[in-house]
Amino acid sequence: MEKSPEQLYQERLQRIKDAVALKTPDQVPVFGPYQLFPYLYAGVTLKEAMNDYAAARRACHQFLDDFQPDCDFGPILAYPAKPMDTLGLKWFKWPGHGLDDNTIYQFVEGEYMTADEYDEFIYDPSDFMLTKWVPRSFEGLKGFAGFPTQRRMMWSGWMGLGAFASDEMQESFRIAVEAGKQVNEWWGSIGQYNDEAVAKGFPIAYASFDWPPFDIIGDTLRGTRAILGDIRRRPDKLLQALEIATKIFVEYGSGAAGADLPLCWIWVHKGTRNFMSDEQFKTFYWPFLRAGMLALIDKGVIPMVYWEADIESRLEHIVDIPKGKAIYHIAQTDIAKAKAVLGDTVCIMGNVPNGLLLAGTPDDVKDYCKMAIDVAGKDGGYIMDTAVMLDEAKPENVKAMFEFTRQYGVYR
Repeated sequence: MEKSPEQLYQERLQRIKDAVALKTPDQVPVFGPYQLFPYLYAGVTLKEAMNDYAAARRACHQFLDDFQPDCDFGPILAYPAKPMDTLGLKWFKWPGHGLDDNTIYQFVEGEYMTADEYDEFIYDPSDFMLTKWVPRSFEGLKGFAGFPTQRRMMWSGWMGLGAFASDEMQESFRIAVEAGKQVNEWWGSIGQYNDEAVAKGFPIAYASFDWPPFDIIGDTLRGTRAILGDIRRRPDKLLQALEIATKIFVEYGSGAAGADLPLCWIWVHKGTRNFMSDEQFKTFYWPFLRAGMLALIDKGVIPMVYWEADIESRLEHIVDIPKGKAIYHIAQTDIAKAKAVLGDTVCIMGNVPNGLLLAGTPDDVKDYCKMAIDVAGKDGGYIMDTAVMLDEAKPENVKAMFEFTRQYGVYR
């Protein structure tokens, strides 16, 4: 008898939750590659996907139907081009705005908080973000540099509202309203797709997105070179700012609480040994990420930490979390070494090489998947996935990863 979408949904949900809890599921869960691949597979350019939301949904549905992942991202990572253009977003390039039609968007790093502004951020992060970061980050919102400080609105301070009457701020308000309507249109499309995917029997792969506290400061405010210099030049100020960033981290991730699949995806950018020593990692990076993760776990959220690059030297540190409460996506770290250190504590995910999916054969992919299941999937606690965000791959190789995992990775 054919299973109903609701039965399939519950099976997939339980399969993932069992893997996270280090229990033995019915089979190894397999997550879908995301970002550019679904659009290339469907013959839709990324520029189209970022501008035509119906086309983005159609492409993601084709991927969903053909590959049948255990959970799905849909078009959430095809960011909407319209509001980014309206706002004059400075820290991104995207197709049609500095990039070709099928080139994945790129982050343009900048120093949006200077070294002498740490105290301002620590004292009132919301005011700093609104009156300094926002006008520096969005050309269309530069009028917000004159936004009255809300903590000074008591008594005669309310007269600071006169700043709203300036032509520059009025124009920024107009642009913000226009962009807000455009963003709501995109969110409406995302909600429509998610409802359709769930109706087909597929859980949604995310409930919130987040960044480690160090990367909140490094990516968003200071930039890589500046924050790595701050480790040596102004460590005390950086540590104070990281306390604030940890609260922001928890605030972002808490949105996953209560979801059917409460996964909070956390992308690690600057925590690899290419950027800092183990001693620096133990001081500036891991304590704050760990504290934030523990707070999310207490709220019922499952941290899904995307450990980019090779983190072999970090394994002994990052194992220090509660058992069966998180997922660690392993990108380039040797999976056997990761399993040996982390396997009794955290669910491991990954790490089929993107190069193999692009240039190998289906048999090559099957061989690698067999090794990963044999090594990392013994007795559960493993999720099959690609090494990093997948853009280009041979469809037959991606299909081999999915089909082999479902055939070979069966526990009962």
